Amino acid sequence: MVTSRWTAASAQTASPRRRGVVLERAILDAALEQLSTVGWNGLTMEGVAAGAQTGKAAVYRRWPSKEDLVADALRAGLPTFESAPDLGGVREDLLELCGQARDAMFSRPGFALRSVIHECDSLQAERFHGVIFDGVVEPTIRLLREVITRGIERGEVRADAANGYVFDAIPAIMMYRSKMCGSEWNDRDIEEMIDQLMVPLLRPTGP
Repeated sequence: MVTSRWTAASAQTASPRRRGVVLERAILDAALEQLSTVGWNGLTMEGVAAGAQTGKAAVYRRWPSKEDLVADALRAGLPTFESAPDLGGVREDLLELCGQARDAMFSRPGFALRSVIHECDSLQAERFHGVIFDGVVEPTIRLLREVITRGIERGEVRADAANGYVFDAIPAIMMYRSKMCGSEWNDRDIEEMIDQLMVPLLRPTGP
């Protein structure tokens, strides 16, 4: 009698078996967690399966390789930036945009992405080129272009500033200082970058 009661109680409290998109989401989340904590080199399919509380076979059925799994995890996890801020001035817009970029960099998907960029060899990195370009590079450049073009139309920004070198400046320095200097890009750091680098760079020249 005691055994039957225990069995019934266990059946009621046991979590339902996850399938389909629910299980896939759990696996992708576990992959991001592994990337953000142990990095690319430490990530294993077995560790992801354990983190998702599923069997290794369930992972391999969906993703035959570590590269395939990580690519999909990054696509699913990277934040999206729909539109550029429009706060009335190029300085304020850049401050807001850089704050959003900082938050994305230090989110779990951001740590995961940086572990891939920093740890993969050149052959492995090729596998993620499209993910990084489509998910990070292109959206960042698009929003910077919006902000700078709007500044040109208002007369705040020099007319020839909408070019690739200017668009690269903010992402390049944020990634460099994050990796090489350990900068976490607090609000003061962002303000200094905008005021000491971007505002002078964008300011129109005299008549």
